[in-house]
Amino acid sequence: MKPVALAAALLFSQGAAAHSDEYLDTQTAPHGGQLRMVGQYHYELVVKAGELSVYVTDHGGKKIATEGASGTATLLSSKGKASVKLAPAGDNPMKGSGKFALAPDMKVVVSLALAGEPTQQGRFTPLGRRTRVRATWPRTRAW
Repeated sequence: MKPVALAAALLFSQGAAAHSDEYLDTQTAPHGGQLRMVGQYHYELVVKAGELSVYVTDHGGKKIATEGASGTATLLSSKGKASVKLAPAGDNPMKGSGKFALAPDMKVVVSLALAGEPTQQGRFTPLGRRTRVRATWPRTRAW
């Protein structure tokens, strides 16, 4: 493989891995929720008793306007299934409320259609165990 092609392959493969669910679970989200890559956006899901918020940003964390957007969140767990309608609530959040039970095995499917764009879905495990980044090199080694 030519050096230029090899460098390009490495660059693009690292970019794709940088936005995997596993990687995003290691990041501290601005509102304390769970991050997911959905199309060209990042969605941050924050779940509290009876309410949901989804914050939409680009890869750099710049807020994406949700005015004119629509969406739903489907919550599934051992405690049941619920659907919550999401509506714009400010510059970049979508919010909704409803009756649902919080559970560690909860899975949430968020479907959003931003103004003039097709519907996109993100899948979350907001109360599940998160992974953490650990250093793999010796910390005592002198360089």
